[in-house]
Amino acid sequence: MKRTGGALIVEALKANGVERVSCVPGESYLAVLDALKDSGVETLVCRQEGGAAMMADTWGRLTGKPGICMVTRGPGATNASAGLHVAKQDSIPMILFIGQIGLDMKEREAFQEVEYRRAFTEFAKWVGEIDDARRIPEFVTRAFAVATSGRPGPVVLTLPEDMLLDEVDAPQARPYTPVEAHPGPSQIAAVGEMLKTAKRPMVVLGGTRWSETSVAGIQAFAEKFKLPVGCSFRRQMLFDHLHPSYAGDVGIGINPALAKEVKDADLLILLGGRFSEMPSSSYTLMDIPYPAQKLVHIHPDPSELGRVYRADLAICAAPEEFISALATLDAPAAPTWAERTATMHAAYLAWSTPPKAGPGAVQMGPIMDWIEANTPKDAIFTNGAGNYATWLHRFHRFQAFNTQAAPTSGSMGYGLPAAVAAKQLFPEREVICFAGDGCFMMHGQEFATAIRYNLPIITLVINNGIYGTIRMHQEREYPGRVSATDLTNPDFAALAKAYGGHGETVEKTEDFAPAFLRARASGKPAIIEIKLDPEAITPMRTLTQIRDRL
Repeated sequence: MKRTGGALIVEALKANGVERVSCVPGESYLAVLDALKDSGVETLVCRQEGGAAMMADTWGRLTGKPGICMVTRGPGATNASAGLHVAKQDSIPMILFIGQIGLDMKEREAFQEVEYRRAFTEFAKWVGEIDDARRIPEFVTRAFAVATSGRPGPVVLTLPEDMLLDEVDAPQARPYTPVEAHPGPSQIAAVGEMLKTAKRPMVVLGGTRWSETSVAGIQAFAEKFKLPVGCSFRRQMLFDHLHPSYAGDVGIGINPALAKEVKDADLLILLGGRFSEMPSSSYTLMDIPYPAQKLVHIHPDPSELGRVYRADLAICAAPEEFISALATLDAPAAPTWAERTATMHAAYLAWSTPPKAGPGAVQMGPIMDWIEANTPKDAIFTNGAGNYATWLHRFHRFQAFNTQAAPTSGSMGYGLPAAVAAKQLFPEREVICFAGDGCFMMHGQEFATAIRYNLPIITLVINNGIYGTIRMHQEREYPGRVSATDLTNPDFAALAKAYGGHGETVEKTEDFAPAFLRARASGKPAIIEIKLDPEAITPMRTLTQIRDRL
């Protein structure tokens, strides 16, 4: 039976288990939108393509399956590139479909024409264009395979408008076949031998392709061996922070005591991550290319092994397969490093205890204490980028898998669309977005998407009236010469109400708890504006102290 190209796209998505797509509609892919209408695939209509792409990234992040986003050509596609960059650096499976100009108009610089294979190669694992509708099953199957294999990442497929209208015979779409790499028995045995001779071992978890099973498995292994475990930047949900083996966040603003332990380790096991700039403290925690620590590096993509660090043992495997194989190892009866592990966990607990006081009438430390005591263990926290995120990353103690959606690429504007996507995926769970005033305004219009689909997220807008991270660096490098970092903001609570949501303003610490409870009880998407003194630029230092180098 002949089907249009648009119908074949949707058929291939359904064959690969797609349940939802995010989009900003465009005339260039009307045939796909028409096919989606009666398909059973849920379509979230967003307000800007960057937000739509970040929603798809969040679905990929929280499910391990490619998130699907659809945008129109030219400006639509370039807007979406912000989300593509997040997915690329964060190793998130995602497929971006872009409506394209007709094939008969190519190479004329037609209306909104872009050659995406030239423009987007840096943002994606593969960029393809389907110029023959009969090849749609082939291209879509490949897109799913590429997005999920090795180091996951985004794929871009462009869809010429006339191709989508063609009626053709094509094979019935089938699901892609996942590809897994497994460690060899000799490699697992080598890990066991290294542990036997180690005095100061440590494990650092990162990357993607994790599951609830693999997280439980690594926690059981760490407990069995009494190993200290850290989580790399914005991957804190990979280990229960109250587990006695947890040593802390190996990321921006690392506990100096933990940084020293990483440097002093005689065996470092990097599992799943790349140990790139942020977790490595700007590549200072390990020497390049030959680390002083004996290094075991486990990563699902062979091209990543040996790329920066020469490992003593390099294993090409995803976390699930490696952790399953680890279960065969026997732990020593009394690990010599057990006391060190306990000391590192105690240091983490002290480091993650919020300060009680600071500049201004609103104190974020007590607010974080209240959030810790009054939110469910499975609540999902999202954020973008900015100094405000330190309050979440340092002082929230993650205890469960799939409770964090935050960009390791440091992209502003991510938190709100991520919260919308997370709530759509897990409607029964509480979803809390942390955003700075600058960060929120990057994709704040997606609050309208939360309203449209009745997704009662709670967004905390921590408003200090400045681009805080940039001001901090500016005060340090150019003291007394403030420029380009002051902001003029709307009344965020009034903005929430204008959209049809719930709005609150917090101007004193004691205002927060009742404001949060009212937001939760409203059953609506909510914004709680927290007016923070700009002097409270970090949990431990003020702007004045930074400027005066105190």
